[in-house]
Amino acid sequence: MRLSIFKNRVFPIIILFVLVLISCGSKSKNDSAQNSDIQKQVQDDSLSKFDDEIIVAANRTDAYLPLLEGKRVGIVANQTSVLFKEITSSQTSGKDNYTHIVDSLLQRNVNIKKVFAPEHGFRGKADAGELLKDGIDTKTNVPIVSIYGKNKKPYPEQLADLDVVVFDIQDVGARFYTYISSLHYVMEACAEANIPVIILDRPNPNGNYIDGPILKLEHKGFVGMHPIPVVHGMTIGEYGKMINGEDWLDNKAKCDLTVIEMLNYTHAKTYNLPIKPSPNLPNDKSINLYPSLCFFEGTNVNAGRGTSKQFQIYGSPYLDKTVYDFKYIPMPNEGSKYPKHNGVLCYGEDLSDSKNLSQIDLSYLINAYQNSIDKSVFFNDYFTTLAGTKALQMQIESGVSEKEIKETWADGLEEFRKVRGQYLIYK
Repeated sequence: MRLSIFKNRVFPIIILFVLVLISCGSKSKNDSAQNSDIQKQVQDDSLSKFDDEIIVAANRTDAYLPLLEGKRVGIVANQTSVLFKEITSSQTSGKDNYTHIVDSLLQRNVNIKKVFAPEHGFRGKADAGELLKDGIDTKTNVPIVSIYGKNKKPYPEQLADLDVVVFDIQDVGARFYTYISSLHYVMEACAEANIPVIILDRPNPNGNYIDGPILKLEHKGFVGMHPIPVVHGMTIGEYGKMINGEDWLDNKAKCDLTVIEMLNYTHAKTYNLPIKPSPNLPNDKSINLYPSLCFFEGTNVNAGRGTSKQFQIYGSPYLDKTVYDFKYIPMPNEGSKYPKHNGVLCYGEDLSDSKNLSQIDLSYLINAYQNSIDKSVFFNDYFTTLAGTKALQMQIESGVSEKEIKETWADGLEEFRKVRGQYLIYK
C-alpha cells in the first residue's frame, strides 16, 4: 500500500522535474542562439556603418607615404590638417581623437623640411587678413613659412631644398575663402620649380550645391582668382585638377599634381567639421551661412565678428531699429581684434537657429539695404571684389528682386557645371 502511494505521488513529481529541466535547457539554448544572432546583427550593422564612413585622404597613409619616402618634404598645413585616430560617425569625439599630420609624418620619419602656413596661420589663430611672419613651430622645431604675408606665392629659394610639397587643408567651398587661392599659388610656384604637389583631399561642407555670380576677371584678387561662382561645389582636390586643366596657372604652366582621394565621400553627404577651419567659422551653422553672409564684409553691416556667433548674426548701428529687434555689441575676441562697429550697439538678425541653406540666400543682404538709414554709405569698394562683379550691387540698388537676380546667374552657372563635370572625382 505504502509502495503504491509512493509510486503514485513521487514518480510524477520526478518526471515533472525532469521535464522542467529539459524545457529550461532548451529555452537557454534558444535564448543563447537568439542573443548570438542579435550580437551578429549588431556587429554587421556596425561594420556596414564603418564601411560607409568618410575617410579623409590624410588617413590613407598607405596611399601617399610611398610617395614621400626618401624625399625632402614641404607641407601646406594648418590646424585642420589632421589624421583621425578612430573613424566615428561624426569624427567629433574631442581633440584627443586626432593627430596633426606634421606630428604623424615626423613620427614616421618623413623628412619634413618646412611648413607653409596660409591665412590665419599654422595654428589657425590669426585674424582674417592679418599679415603673418615666418617662424619656427615650437612643438616640432620645423620652420614655418608664411604664404599670407609679404608673399602669397612661395619664392623659388623657399622651394629649393624640397623634392615634393603636400597640401592638406580643410576648405569650405566658397570662392572668397582664400585657401583655394593659396592652392593656386603653391601649384604655380611648384610648376615653375618642377616640384610635384600632392593634395590630400577633404570633404566640402558646402559641396552639395553651386550658386552665385561668376567672377569677372577684371575683379580678380586673392578672395577670387578664377571665373567661378561664389559656391563651386568641389573638393580641394577636384579644384586643384580644375586649376591645372583650365590653364589658370601663369603662362599656362602645368603642375605635376597627384590627388589622394577620400573613401566613401559623395557631394550629397553632409560632413560636420571636427575642427573649425578659421577663427570666425566656429561651427557648422556659420559654415553653412558663410556664402550668404560674407557679402556683408563689403558693406557697413557687421557679420557677427567680435561676437560668439560669427557668421550666424548680422547687424549695424545704421539699420532701422524699428524693423530689427535683435541687437548686440561687437567686442574684440579671438580672430577679430578690431571688429566692425567695435563697442557700438548694432541692430540686426539672429540666424543661428535658422534652417540650413542649400543655396545662397540674398534676402538678408537685400533687406538690410532696404532698411538702411543711409543707403548711400551701405556698400564699400570691397563689395565688388567679393561679388566678383559690379552687377550685384547695381541690381540691389535698383530694387531688383532676388528671383530676378538669380535668373541672371543661370547661364553662367550652367556653363560652369559643364566645366566642373570634367574634374569631379566624386559623385
